[in-house]
Amino acid sequence: MSATEQISIRVEPTSTSRLSQVDFNNLKFGHIMSDHMLVAEYNNGKWEDVSIVPYGELSISPSMSALHYGQSIFEGIKAYKFDDGTVSIFRPENNWERFNKSAARLQMPEVPEDIFLGGMKQLLDIDRDWVPSKEGTSLYIRPFMFATESALGVHPSISYKFIVITCPVGAYYSKPISLKVETHYTRAAEGGVGFSKNAGNYALSLYPTQLANDEGYDQIMWTDALEHKYIEEAGTANLIFRIGDTIITPHGDTILHGVTRRTIMQLAEEWGYKAEQRKVSVKELIDGIEAGQVAEAFAAGTAATITHIDRIGFEGKDYTLPPVEGREFSNKVLDYLNQLRYGKIEDPFGWNFIV
Repeated sequence: MSATEQISIRVEPTSTSRLSQVDFNNLKFGHIMSDHMLVAEYNNGKWEDVSIVPYGELSISPSMSALHYGQSIFEGIKAYKFDDGTVSIFRPENNWERFNKSAARLQMPEVPEDIFLGGMKQLLDIDRDWVPSKEGTSLYIRPFMFATESALGVHPSISYKFIVITCPVGAYYSKPISLKVETHYTRAAEGGVGFSKNAGNYALSLYPTQLANDEGYDQIMWTDALEHKYIEEAGTANLIFRIGDTIITPHGDTILHGVTRRTIMQLAEEWGYKAEQRKVSVKELIDGIEAGQVAEAFAAGTAATITHIDRIGFEGKDYTLPPVEGREFSNKVLDYLNQLRYGKIEDPFGWNFIV
């Protein structure tokens, strides 16, 4: 079945909507959940009991596998509302593909397209009034899956739960951010799970990020686990630089291959920029900043969208990036994506998934 069709799932509408309680002019990221959620159970080798139910608490066993052995993955997606009321999800097919790559790496079952995309489409159709229309806002979509077997023992779970929840959001970052180059703690190693969007990657980032916060930085710039010489990504987003006339992003299996990152690099090539996905050393970046060759540096992700970087700390010294208003490429991309995702211009790439 095509994901553009509505799949047959059980729907239990909420008896009392919370929509009237929401201040859409003051949306704190990730704190206000929409009325409904999509839930599916995996048992005996198949997905079953796919349903849309009121958002609410879950009942779990203390011996649930995910709590002890960490089989838990997720995605981040956004939906936007056009001026005519149309609701569109931005490139969810790419998130579905990446979700299943994460699932394979953590020995979890794949979620079929008709459940992931078809179910998401029906969920948003029911909760379409939760999609905000104000510029700079969107509906954040969080698909996630976790192991549910009630047994202790290190082995893949025999049962899983897949859920999609949504929440109306404003900007994740409201201003340019500062990053500290991390040269001690490690996010991911070659052959590990850096390319997957699993809960553990984020759990291990919390302590070193807090240390960076205590020093006055907003986030960490992770480096490779072996030598701490090569840049990987920020704590909540991929990193992209314009060095000379080239748009460059770090690449490798320790890096999450973000949909926004992929989109930006496609646009760079489409617009005639030289674009490279490769290793980027800390030395190359710092030398480039000192020589005035780094014209732009920004974080890119579904939550962050495009967030400018204004300061980078390395070995006790701060390096300041050029003023945001003069950054040609990243400002052009941000403006283009805003117009595209809100349906103000034609979508030549077919990136908008209409609900």
